[in-house]
Amino acid sequence: MENRQQAAPRGWRAATEEALYGPAGFYRRTEGPAGHFRTSVHASPLFAGAVAELLCRVDAALGEPAELAFIDMAAGRGELVSRVLQVLPEKVALRVRAYAVEKAEPPAGLDHRIDWRSDPPAGVTGLLFANEWLDNVPLEVVEADADGTARLVLVHEDGTESLGTGAPDEASADWLRQWWPLPPEPGLRAEVGRPRDEAWAAAVGALGRGLAVAVDYAHTRASRPPFGTLTGFRGGRETRPVPDGSCDITAHVALDACATAPGARLLTQRAALRALGVTADRPPLTLASQDPAAYVRALAGAGEAAELTARGGLGDFGWLVEPVGLPADRLLVDVPDHEEQ
Repeated sequence: MENRQQAAPRGWRAATEEALYGPAGFYRRTEGPAGHFRTSVHASPLFAGAVAELLCRVDAALGEPAELAFIDMAAGRGELVSRVLQVLPEKVALRVRAYAVEKAEPPAGLDHRIDWRSDPPAGVTGLLFANEWLDNVPLEVVEADADGTARLVLVHEDGTESLGTGAPDEASADWLRQWWPLPPEPGLRAEVGRPRDEAWAAAVGALGRGLAVAVDYAHTRASRPPFGTLTGFRGGRETRPVPDGSCDITAHVALDACATAPGARLLTQRAALRALGVTADRPPLTLASQDPAAYVRALAGAGEAAELTARGGLGDFGWLVEPVGLPADRLLVDVPDHEEQ
């Protein structure tokens, strides 16, 4: 029988990078993310409608430029950008240049108006929208050892872990001190979000003027989870993270660490969608007798809106809204203070 040598364990950042984005990586698969988990994009067309409304507001704030960019970061199989193009008013759609940024190959039958690429364009004017992207930017995990010293967590391809002898590098240690101080209690964990800060800053740098939005599972410095959030998803179920390409590997985002630019704002998805016109209000009962079909449609829409804005669910997602040469307060109004993160 052939003896296969076990590869040396490595940090979660390198292991995740290969498992998700390598030649045989999870995100290279033909079924795409929708085959394994459900995002707001898949939950309801109301989400794409809200993004289209935001793009129209950005367009108006920019003075209706001759070309308006819409950049869908981590586009999956192009579901969001395709739906946004379908629901935009014609006068706006005619000026939109749509980009899908994704490492996988484009799906068959992609709308010819969509420019599929591996990196965002540079210097464009418009809206960059990153839905559940940053949670898949690989990062290192650290854990306090028996002496309370932070050590890198190493992982084998089969998902088994061990503590390394090395400490985080200086830049990571600085990030931890500022954003996720790790108490010296054995077993406590932190996830070093510095690569996500850098990835977000680079993506925002693609805009000459406009608005950048990141939507993700998130936490802030006041509520960091003591054991981290690293996990996996396969076939619609949460599973142990195994860096062999068979599952998604994800961790919640320290979104406040990304939100350091002037004018950047953090709010809940519940508040952001409400500001964009998505509400879970039930239609009046009188509509049921006047127009039963319209009542059923409105009731279904209210149910979808309820899922998108639910407490304890999608409504708790964080939205990072960052203007670039634009007054953001004109774009998402009427957001109560208690809904800001």
